[in-house]
Amino acid sequence: MLRLADLWRTTTVRLTALFMVVFVIFAVLLLALISWQTSVQLQRQQTDSIDREARQLARLDATTGFRAAVEAVGRLSRQPGPGIYYLALPTGEMIVGNVSDLPAEVLAEPGTYSFDYERPQPLDAAETQQQRGNAVVRSVALESGLILVVGRDVVERRGFTAIVMQWFAIGVGGILIFSMLAGGLTAVRVLRRVDTIASTSRKIMSGNLSERVPVTRRNDEFDALATNLNQMLDRIEQLMQGMKEVTDNVAHDLKTPLTRLRNKAESALRDGQGEQARREALETTLEESDRLIRTFNALLMIARAEAGTPSGALHDIDLSAVVADVAELYGPLAEDRGLVLEASVGEGHRLRGNRELLGQALVNLIENALKYYEPQEGKAGRISVGLRREGDHLLIEVADNGPGIPAEDRLRVVERFVRLEKSRTEPGSGLGLSLVAAVARLHKGEFRIEDNEPGVRAVIELPAA
Repeated sequence: MLRLADLWRTTTVRLTALFMVVFVIFAVLLLALISWQTSVQLQRQQTDSIDREARQLARLDATTGFRAAVEAVGRLSRQPGPGIYYLALPTGEMIVGNVSDLPAEVLAEPGTYSFDYERPQPLDAAETQQQRGNAVVRSVALESGLILVVGRDVVERRGFTAIVMQWFAIGVGGILIFSMLAGGLTAVRVLRRVDTIASTSRKIMSGNLSERVPVTRRNDEFDALATNLNQMLDRIEQLMQGMKEVTDNVAHDLKTPLTRLRNKAESALRDGQGEQARREALETTLEESDRLIRTFNALLMIARAEAGTPSGALHDIDLSAVVADVAELYGPLAEDRGLVLEASVGEGHRLRGNRELLGQALVNLIENALKYYEPQEGKAGRISVGLRREGDHLLIEVADNGPGIPAEDRLRVVERFVRLEKSRTEPGSGLGLSLVAAVARLHKGEFRIEDNEPGVRAVIELPAA
């Protein structure tokens, strides 16, 4: 886990902090809007209630007379609650009401006012001290000439607003705490997954290529990344293992021909050797050199194919023509070996590929069939070369009726320098089928060896154009 001092440098923590700030600002603005609207609605309801009562009393005075208005105001004044009522003569002298006195401007000019007031306690109250408060009132001049003042005490409303603001502050604090906890947990969880990948990478860089990134059951984007990384690591491990095997096999398989080269050259240089012996030594040296060159050329072709960078770009090619040309080229050679080479090539099959490598892969398959065929009495040797389409794939097939390959060796023979012939009397380096498999992978296909009952069927399956 990263140190606390280094956490802020990580993109995860910075993004989490940014999202926290945006969330907190939005939440605070939302709560502030709700609190403000609540206060405004309370004030509006209070003002509407005052206006409604003032209009009702003014209508009562206009339709029934001032006596009804006096009686109504007196009845309302005696009721408990936040209501403020005051009815006075045009001179300002109170007739009835529940406040002791009013500011002069309230009685002088109709309108809406806010002021502090004193309200006398009822006669039956235990306390004789007057009640103080703050009120919002509307002053109205009645048709009878009386002055009507109707209002509401705002202390209760302000208390409710204070409660709203108090809970607003509590909500803001809760949002801050919650966002910090949620952001911290999110950052820690993400960083833990990243640290797991980084720790695995360090182990791999230290030389342990068998390490893999853990995959959970959540199937999230980190699991997808871990799966892709593990597949990449599997491929890298296979390539490294293949490189090690190639190195070992090269050292083993090339040591013998190089030793023979040296021995032949040393033998030719000895005193007393005739011209014929020296000529034979030179010819043998040339043969061994050609064999070594072919081996290295095959290794280079495999390396280019596996690296995905063959000589020349991939082009749209007529695969039918490639297979037909190779089959026609090896027909006479098969006939000389006492074999019958049959070709069944469908026309018009095209794909995007490398003509040279595909041709070389087919050549390797046919040469293997010719090289390892063992004549049997009463049995005609036969090699079949075919190209056909199966769904979205093109299948290149080379089949024979020879001795075949044991099932347990069919996967092993595509490895480099693997030869099933223990005596190794036949020429070859064990790279032919490795090249075929590499060419198939380069073209996004696969190479497999099947049983032909009897014999072997080698199949190159490639995606069609």
